[in-house]
Amino acid sequence: MAYINSRLSHLGNSLHRDIINHSDILLISFFSNNVCFFIMNVYSDAFHSTLKYLKDTEVNIDNLIIMTGDFNIRDSLWDPSFPHHSLISNNLFILVDSFNLELLIPINPILTRYSDTSGMSDSVLNLMFLCSNSSELNHHVIHPL
Repeated sequence: MAYINSRLSHLGNSLHRDIINHSDILLISFFSNNVCFFIMNVYSDAFHSTLKYLKDTEVNIDNLIIMTGDFNIRDSLWDPSFPHHSLISNNLFILVDSFNLELLIPINPILTRYSDTSGMSDSVLNLMFLCSNSSELNHHVIHPL
């Protein structure tokens, strides 16, 4: 589900199932200065199905400026409380590199998933990737709820 504020309607937003037709991927385009840009939201289950789909389909999306979502990957690269590197992270970074994106690391790292299960630790599963040449890289703050 997505909401685009009516004040942004002049950007000609459009959902693109013609490029990626997957129930857990939302690809939206918009125009700025007659150039088409894309934003993508991803949900990948504990089996990393969506990540595997993106890797296997080898989708080439020019001008993808941001990719966000719940990737369900615990890794010490973005979660200092987790002591291990996950091999599935390598696949994620291959994909991210193909889109010319970089992982955003907030200047105030906070947990993004809080476990309902006793004994299970909280973690960072929600990630954001931004266009590599963006000046906003690693200068953002996450405001806790």
